Amino acid sequence: MFDALIIGGGASGLSCALILGSAKDKPFVAGKRIGIITHQKTSHLQDALFNNVLGVPSGTTGKFILGSGKEKLASQYLQIEQIEKEKVQEISLIKEGFLIQTNKISYISKIVVIAVGYTDLISIKGLDKYIEPHPRAKAEKNRIWLKNSNHVIENGLYVAGTLAGWRSQFAIASGSGAHVATDILTDWNNGEHTKVHDKVRS
Repeated sequence: MFDALIIGGGASGLSCALILGSAKDKPFVAGKRIGIITHQKTSHLQDALFNNVLGVPSGTTGKFILGSGKEKLASQYLQIEQIEKEKVQEISLIKEGFLIQTNKISYISKIVVIAVGYTDLISIKGLDKYIEPHPRAKAEKNRIWLKNSNHVIENGLYVAGTLAGWRSQFAIASGSGAHVATDILTDWNNGEHTKVHDKVRS
C-alpha cells in the first residue's frame, strides 16, 4: 500500500517526487510510503535541448535530465521508491484508494499522480472518461488532457504536467509537478498550506 504513487518519470513526475522526498523530516510525512513508476521511453524530454531554462546550463539535453533526475532522487531521497521497467496498464477506484495494474504487478495507493505525456496514444485503461482535446495545443497535433480542476481529477487522483492542460515547456511541467506535491503535503498536513525550502545556513 502506497500513500502516494506517481506514474511517469518525466519533468513533472520527477519534480513531484523530489518535492515529496524533500519533506522527509516533516512530522506529517513520517511513515508515508511514496513511489514513482519511472517509465521514460515516451517522454518528450528524450530529444529535448535546453537553452532557455533558468538555472540549467545551455546545451543540457532532456535525456541527461531524465537520468540525472532519477540519480538525484536515489541519492538524496532514498525513501522514495523508484519502480523501474514497468508500464501502467490500468487504474481503477477501489475501497482503499486506487488499484494500479502494470505489465508486471499490481499496486494499491491512496493517492495517484498521473504525470505522463499528452499524446493521444495514452493507453492506460480507466482514464478514458477524463480525456478531452488539449486546451493549449494546436488541434492538428491531437494532444489531450485529463479534465481536472487545479490538477485534481477526482478525490485522490491528480494529474501533472502537459497532461494537466499546460503548455509543453520544461519549466511549466516541472512547476506543475511541484504544485501537485505541495498540494499533497498540504493535505497530509491537515489542510495547512505547506511548502518545502532548503536554505544555505551560515
